Amino acid sequence: MNKKILLGIALFSLTSFGVLAACGKKESLKPTQKEIIIATNANSKPNTYMADDKLTGFDIELARAVFKQLPEYKVKFQVIDFNSVLSGVDNGRFQMAANALSWPPERAQKYNYSLPLSKSATSVAVKPDLKVKTLSDLAGKTTEVLPGVQVATMLETWNKAHPDQAMNLKYMDTSYPLTSYVADVDSGKSDFVIYDQISLTQIIKQNDYKLKVEPITLGETDKHTGFSYFIFGKDSKGKALQKKVDTTLIKLKKDGTMTKLSEKYLGGDFTPKEDEMKDGQD
Repeated sequence: MNKKILLGIALFSLTSFGVLAACGKKESLKPTQKEIIIATNANSKPNTYMADDKLTGFDIELARAVFKQLPEYKVKFQVIDFNSVLSGVDNGRFQMAANALSWPPERAQKYNYSLPLSKSATSVAVKPDLKVKTLSDLAGKTTEVLPGVQVATMLETWNKAHPDQAMNLKYMDTSYPLTSYVADVDSGKSDFVIYDQISLTQIIKQNDYKLKVEPITLGETDKHTGFSYFIFGKDSKGKALQKKVDTTLIKLKKDGTMTKLSEKYLGGDFTPKEDEMKDGQD
C-alpha cells in the first residue's frame, strides 16, 4: 500500500481517538444533578391538590417554575399526610415542603422559610345569616380543626383566655380534606371554618354552597399573618437551598410568572408586593 495512504490512515485514527477521548472527558465532567424531594399532602386546594391523577396547584407549579431555573437539581414530589410532611423535613427525608404553609412562631424555630409566596386574609366561612367580625361572635359555635395547626392553636388559646366565650372544637384526622370542613358548615354539621380567603372562596364557588366568606379580626397579629411559604430544614443544607429558591422567587416575581400562576390557580393576583418580598427568616 502507498506509504502516503498508510500515513493518512494513521493520522486519521489518532485524530478520531483524540476526539472520542475529549468527548468522553466532557461527559464525565458533566455535573450530577442533586435530587430534591418536596413533600406535600395534596389536600389544600388551590395550593396543592390532585387533578386527573396529577399533582398540581399554586404551590406545586411555583415550585416547578423555581427548579426549572435551577437545573443542578432533580425534583421529585412526595404526597404524604400533613404531619409526616413536617416530620419528614425534620429528619432529612424531604429537603423542602410545599403545602400552603403558614408561620406559627413555634414552627419558625424549627425550619428555614422561603420568601412569601402568596397573601390571603384569614377568613371565616359561615351561613349567610351569621354576622361575624371577631372571635367573640363565634362564642358557643362548633368548628372542626386539625390538631397542631395554627388555627387550632389559636382557638385553643382563645378558649383558655375567654372561657365564657369558648367555642366547641371538634378534632379531625389528618386525612380529612378542607373541602369536607366547608361541606360540613354548609350541611349544618359545624357552624364555621377558619381558613384563608382564597381557599374558602374557591371551594364555596365550585360547590355552589350557600355560605359567605368574611375576613375576621384576630386581634394583634405579626407581620407573617396571611402569608404562605415553602419550608426547608434548619441545617446548613436547608439554608443553602432556601437561598437559591429565594433568589429564583424574586426573578419569577419580576418577570410576572408568580402573578400568572396566582391568577390561574388562586383566582387573582395574591402575590406579595415587592416590599413584602423580604427575608423569610426575619
